[in-house]
Amino acid sequence: MEQISPLSLQQWLMDDNRTQPVLLDVREPWEYERCHIQGSTLVPMNEIPNRYTEVDAEAEVVVICHHGVRSYHVARFLDHNGFSKVYNLQGGVDAWAQQVDPAMQKY
Repeated sequence: MEQISPLSLQQWLMDDNRTQPVLLDVREPWEYERCHIQGSTLVPMNEIPNRYTEVDAEAEVVVICHHGVRSYHVARFLDHNGFSKVYNLQGGVDAWAQQVDPAMQKY
């Protein structure tokens, strides 16, 4: 598992020559409805143990939450369960909103 900064993720998402990552948002539905990174998929943290097999273990996966704590734990879980290309978004959507998308609603 690696850490990825919001600015590095933005550059990755804008790079048409690089395979796009799976953006796995592990917050609660109400949080996701309030704001999320475009293209992300919601699988709340408490559902990960039963649903992680829905995610391609060969894909590069960026795990996202509000501040980066829940996503860190989920990223470690995925890493321990055979995912070899897992990233935790440092600072979560809160840092994304501050550094990349100031128009994003914060909570």
